[in-house]
Amino acid sequence: MRLASFTDYGLRVLMRLAGAPDESISTGQIAEEFEISQHHLAKVVRELGRGGFVSSQRGRRGGLKLSRPPQTITLGEVVRHLEQRFAIVECFREDGGSCVLKPLCRLKPRLAAAREAFMSELDRSTVADCAWPGDALDRPQVAPG
Repeated sequence: MRLASFTDYGLRVLMRLAGAPDESISTGQIAEEFEISQHHLAKVVRELGRGGFVSSQRGRRGGLKLSRPPQTITLGEVVRHLEQRFAIVECFREDGGSCVLKPLCRLKPRLAAAREAFMSELDRSTVADCAWPGDALDRPQVAPG
């Protein structure tokens, strides 16, 4: 299963915020750190806000913060929220798509089961498990040794 870049970016935002739970981090800073378009990331952040995952504050000391403790936000919950507009195959669309196999298809139930297994696995991990320390991008790589 392939996640949309929208969802990928949403997970990155949450991972970054979880890595610095006491800081407010700007969308611009996250966009720069992860080399993502700030304009596109703003849309992602808006949807994360609608889902109750992040809150934002304007002003000099403003930025983004997690709305809940990172250990209470499962990856499955986030993916379900961000992927609700995206269908794994056409017949999974809300309107049913225009698949000619619809009446006799035996693939859809198997794909549905695979999707649920995928989501179930994501439900086992939280944003806290994937926290990303922002300064890790700036650290020089040290060879083991």
